[in-house]
Amino acid sequence: MRIGLFDSGIGGLNVLKEFIKKYPNNEYIYYGDTKNVPYGDKDKDELLKLSTNIIRFFERKHVSLIIIACGTVSSNCYLELQKLTKIKIIDIITPTINYLKKSNFNKVLLLGTKRTVESHIFKNNINNIVEVKTPEFVLMIENNSIDSKVIENYLVNYRDYDAIVLGCTHYPLLTSEIKKYVSSNTLLIDMGYVLVNNLDITNNSNYKLELYFSKLNDEIENNIKKIIKSDYVIYNVNDL
Repeated sequence: MRIGLFDSGIGGLNVLKEFIKKYPNNEYIYYGDTKNVPYGDKDKDELLKLSTNIIRFFERKHVSLIIIACGTVSSNCYLELQKLTKIKIIDIITPTINYLKKSNFNKVLLLGTKRTVESHIFKNNINNIVEVKTPEFVLMIENNSIDSKVIENYLVNYRDYDAIVLGCTHYPLLTSEIKKYVSSNTLLIDMGYVLVNNLDITNNSNYKLELYFSKLNDEIENNIKKIIKSDYVIYNVNDL
């Protein structure tokens, strides 16, 4: 099976990593739009334009399934993107919402990008959730410039929540930092992990991984190596 995954940058690699772990015998094609990162502050029209081009790219690659490994695109463009192609598309947010509906958490915190929070996709589906915009997180991660004080300032009033949804696929890379400032009993919810463990797909191809990025440099390549431990080939694609 050929599976396409995309995100604004390296965040979706966290989702890809979970797929490879559970379904190692598949072909994966990943697209990271590092030239246009972050997506979290872009308006819906621009998000649709960028993600539409990526969908067309995956069509040319003849994938059988597309994973929107981006919380911002999932929360703002999922319905529109489904109408663009005959390829099955799965978003990253719906499985987490379904998981939360079945849980018994009393207090849930969502950490998300500006556009994800403003969509209120979680608040419209989950009663006991507080949404917090964390616009600085993505670029901190992409630029390897983690500022613990920034993270602490966002979390200072939310230390005692039962669960925290990492509402952007970049945010699992901040797990160790976030844990410093919340209760030891707080569960951090990784949307990629939830998605993969609530998905049943075929797993009978030869493993292959192709990574495509709209901008590549040494920093990005070093970040990729930290996340993806299996073999891959990497390409710089300047124009879709």
